[in-house]
Amino acid sequence: MQPVTAAWWRERRKQPGTFGYLALGDSTAQGIGASVPGRSYVGQLLDRIEARTGKHVKVVNLAVSGATTALCVRDQLPKAEQVLARGPELVTIDIGANDIADWNPVRFHRNMARILGALPAHTVVGELPCFHLPWNERKVREANRMIRAIAAGRGMRVVPLHAATRERGVHGVLTEFAADAFHPNDRGYEVWADAFWPLVEQRITAVA
Repeated sequence: MQPVTAAWWRERRKQPGTFGYLALGDSTAQGIGASVPGRSYVGQLLDRIEARTGKHVKVVNLAVSGATTALCVRDQLPKAEQVLARGPELVTIDIGANDIADWNPVRFHRNMARILGALPAHTVVGELPCFHLPWNERKVREANRMIRAIAAGRGMRVVPLHAATRERGVHGVLTEFAADAFHPNDRGYEVWADAFWPLVEQRITAVA
């Protein structure tokens, strides 16, 4: 699905708009697992922004399926420079879930510091979600502590995504994941969008 979702976002990027939105991240920003890429949390957020503001959103989604923090530094940040120079009204990022499989806390901290250090202070930063697997949750908690600390040092607000997904419990596990049992489905991405929305809405109000 990755080539399909990437192509969808390249086409969406061509649409003009007066509200600039830059998204960085991994497969969840692309929308792997959703019925269409536009039902990813990024897609659901831009729909809400357009409904809330009455403006068309010019979205550049640089997320790459399978991206780790290291790959975000290598591949996404250089591409983001030109977009950031135009001063997008909104920047969101959620990255790090793919680091858990080969967990290295020193490397993760270094990469997250580089990523958030390159983004504006108004960036809305997502935590890692709940994995619902006890053997991974310790790593996820450690990663989220780092994300919150680095973001706080930059004056950035952090989306409490872990709590939002953990609270879904068994019902969420059974009904809010795609067939691969890893990525959210449309409803699962709505949970993500709901978690992001309060901070996104605050940003919209600030630039109105």
